[in-house]
Amino acid sequence: MTQLTRFVTTVCLILVAASASSAVRSQPSPNPDVLDLAMRAVACATAGGDIERPPTLTLIDYSRPSTERRLWVLDLTTGQTLFSELVAHGRNTGDNMATRFSDALESHQSSLGLFVARNTYVGSNGYSLRLDGLEPGFNGRARERAIVMHGAPYVDGAVAAKQGRLGRSWGCPAVREAVARNIIDTVRDGGVIFSYYPDDTWLAQSRFLNCRHNELPSVRVASNRTTP
Repeated sequence: MTQLTRFVTTVCLILVAASASSAVRSQPSPNPDVLDLAMRAVACATAGGDIERPPTLTLIDYSRPSTERRLWVLDLTTGQTLFSELVAHGRNTGDNMATRFSDALESHQSSLGLFVARNTYVGSNGYSLRLDGLEPGFNGRARERAIVMHGAPYVDGAVAAKQGRLGRSWGCPAVREAVARNIIDTVRDGGVIFSYYPDDTWLAQSRFLNCRHNELPSVRVASNRTTP
């Protein structure tokens, strides 16, 4: 069995476990096809030397409405789903549904693709996490645009219920203030973030989704037990 075959088999096991876990807890789980894309992108980036083998994968599915949990943090060693959370998108990306994405300066739009989490700092949005975009043309200006993960008061279920959507950022993946520090400290210093939307151009041109490596290293995930 090749490493690629083992990797795909591992992904299938994760998806089955994730679906079972979600059914028991009545919580949303990642779309299996989106999770498969994310895991393949991580494997491609690892095989190509763009990143070291990451400890965590943060999956953001911008095809879902902002009122739903659409961010998941997966432990790539134990297989646990560590967080299932709300996340905001950029103010010019859309209202409840995200529809527009950009890597342009001052666009105030979210960006797609694979990012790597770096160091933390305290800024105007409090405790924040710097992100480096790995896909020029789609998210390569993340540092220049100050696209970071941070907590925000407008990311809240009550806000969503009142106005029909979450508040919006200037392009940052903002999360609930109550969990921001825990998420940031979990994924910092080498975790990867995969931001997804079925954008035809990105899907066709992303080098991590159209990998040229014949053999991809297996990203081992043993199980998918959701923490309480």
